[in-house]
Amino acid sequence: MVKPDPRTQDASTPVVWLLTDNKPGHRNQLKGLGNRLRVLAGASTYWIDATGMKIPFWRALLGSSPRMEPSLPRPDLVIAAGSGTHRLLLSLRKFRGTRTLVIMKPAFPLSLVSGALIPAHDRVQPGPRVLLTEGVLNTITPLARITEKREALLLIGGPSPHFDWDDDVVLGQISHLIGHYPDWRWTISTSRRTPEPMQERLDDMAGLRITVVHPEQTHEDWLSHQLSASRAVWVTPDSMSMVCEAATSGVPTGLFELPARSGSRVVDGVERLLREGYVARWTDHASVMAGRADHDQPLWEANRAARWVIEKGLLPKSQKANQRLHKGGKP
Repeated sequence: MVKPDPRTQDASTPVVWLLTDNKPGHRNQLKGLGNRLRVLAGASTYWIDATGMKIPFWRALLGSSPRMEPSLPRPDLVIAAGSGTHRLLLSLRKFRGTRTLVIMKPAFPLSLVSGALIPAHDRVQPGPRVLLTEGVLNTITPLARITEKREALLLIGGPSPHFDWDDDVVLGQISHLIGHYPDWRWTISTSRRTPEPMQERLDDMAGLRITVVHPEQTHEDWLSHQLSASRAVWVTPDSMSMVCEAATSGVPTGLFELPARSGSRVVDGVERLLREGYVARWTDHASVMAGRADHDQPLWEANRAARWVIEKGLLPKSQKANQRLHKGGKP
């Protein structure tokens, strides 16, 4: 149930519990924030699998902590992502005076937790307990330098409630890029949502200049390694997490064009990123391939969120972390 980070923890080290439902997107957000709190505050992080704990409603309502594993150190901050973690989070809110933080908009009143990190597209009013983020947190760190090699990465999703998916439309845009930039190398990464016929047609494109990677061929750090080797990245807009990961890297990022569905909060979030210049539209593909971006600073919301957590006093800093924090907190 409990997975501590590998570092030795001492009395001066802030302790963070990360409550997970083990869904990859939620876990990615927790890991991104936890990584930055380790760098900026010197925190030790401990993973707790909330799916293995049955918390009755009355414990969440009263803030009555369940029996936790005795080997766990007392937490300074408990962070949760995913509705499956919320009962455990609320039950721990009075646990030995700890502070609590929820990632994403919860169904319960925000007054029950110490703080919340909520995407701006969820249309929550800002307040002293709330930090509105652009998109979702992730584990990507902005690159200090973009490669000069003509290597491009294409991240392909699939049908979603937010955009009208069309294999032919996406394949047409992929073919356009590859045809217009014949001296580039291309890595095409699909996802578990990519339709099988689309996957087969992409596999047929594989060759000397084109590598097609299936999701089962990747590993936890595959995306960050691939982004560091890329001079441009193109993403289908159906996955907010993929869009935010690409934009965070600092690599010029463009979005394939798909019809958006009205009323979708994900569509609103993608539009915000476009307006701020973090990503570019399909019609601006020449600028993306030329390495031009409309934003001076990459998106790095995990770092901004960690700084907010520290500034709000939700987590103390170890003495060793003070100097790193004032220097910008780069690893």
